Amino acid sequence: MNASTQTTLQLFAGVAGVLILASAIGALLKWRVAHGAPHSVIDNLNARVNAWWVMVAVIGIAFALGKGGVIVLFYLISFYALREFMSLSYTRRGDHLAIAAAFYIALPVQYFLVWIEWYGMFAIFIPVEAFLILPILSAVGGDTKRFLERTAKVQWGLMVCVFCISHVPALLTLKIPGFEGRNLLLIAFLVIVVQGSDVLQYVWGKLFGRRKVAPELSPSKTWEGLVGGVASATALGAALYWATPFTPWQAALMAFMICVMGFFGGLVMSAIKRDRGVKDWGSMIEGHGGMLDRLDSVIFAAPLYFHALHNWWVP
Repeated sequence: MNASTQTTLQLFAGVAGVLILASAIGALLKWRVAHGAPHSVIDNLNARVNAWWVMVAVIGIAFALGKGGVIVLFYLISFYALREFMSLSYTRRGDHLAIAAAFYIALPVQYFLVWIEWYGMFAIFIPVEAFLILPILSAVGGDTKRFLERTAKVQWGLMVCVFCISHVPALLTLKIPGFEGRNLLLIAFLVIVVQGSDVLQYVWGKLFGRRKVAPELSPSKTWEGLVGGVASATALGAALYWATPFTPWQAALMAFMICVMGFFGGLVMSAIKRDRGVKDWGSMIEGHGGMLDRLDSVIFAAPLYFHALHNWWVP
């Protein structure tokens, strides 16, 4: 067993330990507090923990399969996220060609570019080429009603659901001196910190939350939850420095950036949901809503994390 595999297993063992503890607490609360009867808060907590078991198992299988498994996993994640986004967007018959191109050309091409590690094209294909081509395809449809709004929604969907998310498997393409063969740990660091921040913000908010950050966008987010969650997740990131190419202070700064961008990503995606008049993006993941409900933080954190590594750790 090489050092990378051993470190990855240690991280998964730590996550499994946390989930075992969470499952035990959920079962205890169901028994002592709810007395086995339905209880909205406790049942939601247990549903979330069960969903996390499934998600961690899926990520573990993808990691075991290596680069190909990770790319296929995030390709599927992008596909379902884009489907959720488009299902809540106003479109017309004239957009069908552009939407088909987004799903069946832009999406697979973007992940193919990740696979062949063509960074130059990966970084500009969707923001430049697809950005220009998609409105052309919509214009060919000849329907001008709310054209700018419809085109912007298709472009936004492709950016957040494909371009931003594809930066997660793209971490495998980075050539960091002294860290060869361990890039899966870069993904593990991102996922643990950003999702840990979400959970810790929720816990701090429930325990001490009083003042709302943006009540119109996300009524559950409080300043106390934000400060406590970001501080705790930053400390968590610093503690995980041993699994990264970072020093402790670099790991803390990287984790802080991830947490802050993840928080604002959640706000932006909540604003879109409020605009569309829905609470969740979908119901794919029990206790978590849709795919985008679970990925809103990752969407904004992943690109900055990737480019920070690319610019400052890759020669």
